[in-house]
Amino acid sequence: QLQLVESGGGLVQPGGSLRLSCAASGVTHDYDTIGWFRQVPGKEREGVSCIRGTAGITTYAASAKGRFTISRDNDKKTVYLQMNNLELEDTAVYFCALASPYLTSCLRMDLYDYWGQGTQVTVSS
Repeated sequence: QLQLVESGGGLVQPGGSLRLSCAASGVTHDYDTIGWFRQVPGKEREGVSCIRGTAGITTYAASAKGRFTISRDNDKKTVYLQMNNLELEDTAVYFCALASPYLTSCLRMDLYDYWGQGTQVTVSS
């Protein structure tokens, strides 16, 4: 059974940085799509970034573009989300998710099959 475990969340001041990790166990493929999503209480979960295909094609939500970088280490079965210049509005629980095929619309949460338990990111002064 495939499992995803996020780590790296925490408390950071505005302008600070965090690197989230999403480690997969079980059968995965280099062409899998891995997405990062976030959710705050009372709001829908939203896509932040995703990476897919053997070439590692990336997509970013407008809110993440220029500040966040997604990357993957296939040998470690781990996907990272480097978050720089964090803002108060980035406070949320961050989830990673996996879909086996290559997803063109990879910021859509309904297309993913497996989810991690989430890691809290709090940006506060």
